[in-house]
Amino acid sequence: MKTHELWNVHFLNQIIDTMAEGLFTLDDQGIITSWNQAMEKISGFSALEAVGSRCDILKCSRCYGKQCPADINACGVMVHGRTEAKECFVRHKDGYDVPVIKNARLAKDDQGRILGIVETITDLTELSLAQKTAEDARRQLQQAYSLGNIIGKSPAMQNVFDAIRAAADSRATVLIQGESGTGKELVAKAIHFNASGDQRPLVTVNCSALSETLLESELFGHVKGAFTGAHKERVGRFEQADTGTIFLDEIGELTPYMQVKLLRVLQEREIERVGDTRKRKIDIRIIAATNKDLTDLTKKGFFREDLFYRLKVFTIQIPPLRDRKPDIPLLAEHFVQKTGKRENKRIKGVSPGAMKIFMSHGWPGNVRELENAIEHAFVVCRTDYIDQTDLPSEIQNSTRNTVGNARPSEPPGPAAENMTKEALVELLEKCQWNKAEVARRMGKSRTLVWKFMKKWDIPLQQP
Repeated sequence: MKTHELWNVHFLNQIIDTMAEGLFTLDDQGIITSWNQAMEKISGFSALEAVGSRCDILKCSRCYGKQCPADINACGVMVHGRTEAKECFVRHKDGYDVPVIKNARLAKDDQGRILGIVETITDLTELSLAQKTAEDARRQLQQAYSLGNIIGKSPAMQNVFDAIRAAADSRATVLIQGESGTGKELVAKAIHFNASGDQRPLVTVNCSALSETLLESELFGHVKGAFTGAHKERVGRFEQADTGTIFLDEIGELTPYMQVKLLRVLQEREIERVGDTRKRKIDIRIIAATNKDLTDLTKKGFFREDLFYRLKVFTIQIPPLRDRKPDIPLLAEHFVQKTGKRENKRIKGVSPGAMKIFMSHGWPGNVRELENAIEHAFVVCRTDYIDQTDLPSEIQNSTRNTVGNARPSEPPGPAAENMTKEALVELLEKCQWNKAEVARRMGKSRTLVWKFMKKWDIPLQQP
């Protein structure tokens, strides 16, 4: 070999050794023929140890479960001429895995004869540590701004957290007030599970989901033969919650008769099963929730004043999402992670454009609507980040629709007792078929709206 050729080879070797990336070569039999200094650092194997060995010393996680090259001709780079650069792991000499990006290409001469394989390894250890640090910081941030499954850093939600902690250490009756979708049941669970002591039962009952007769039996239980179909004795929810907590959701939907029954429970802490005369003592803490203004209902005579004052011993008011805008990015990230785990779909977050829409939307359905919007986006999103085009149409158009920004001044809909099919369809159209908003304008629950729609054969989605 001529002097200038030797100089070029020596100079090339120096260049290869100064590379930050690991680089090694293989012959057509899968034997390592060169190994730069970066590979020594990444793998722990010196060039003397590596050259002459097979590449299975790296135990790469991309080698299709084989002890590559068990058959060099079956190696991906031999079959396809190259491999796509992807993240994987290689095994360090000391036995631990190193995160890397691995890339390989088949080298041929001008006549198409195989000269060997060139592989590069990029060490991702520092990047992985930085990602882990960022993830730990994000997790700590969520822990700092969360209580149970409730997330919020706004002053309004910090006040709610303080109220939950105070209520958790007491057995006083709690009344939770807030619009539909604000997370009243989550608050009730947080109060119960943050209480000190042993694990006591938590029983939940939706007061709007059952008729008066069924609700009475559900809450108080019944004896055999109490009514047609009562073939055996049944324990009610109040007894099931003994020593623990009962959560009565949609308390504003109780009929006058059931209001009297509940008042007696609050006063006497005892119940009678339907069809029975024996009184049974119970030790329960009652948490009630409503999306209605009980003060207004009491003034109008729809809700008993004595029951209202028995319920509002300790009141927690949950703010609507539109009044806690600083919480939206935290909540969006939480729902992206939650939905991603459930759907086994990797989406990293929300794009700036979509977040801008989130921050300007009125959120009549509150946190529940935000979670549903994220779930909708997961169905259609095909990139790493949720964009505005992945959002439900009513949210995409919210920046051009003043409905979300003019909630307080909107005219209410017809009262439930005066509701007709035509009036309900008209109200649905005004609210873009948002059942939560229809219920808010009617001053009733969404359950009642669904019942009306089912009664009059109105489709759940806009025709």
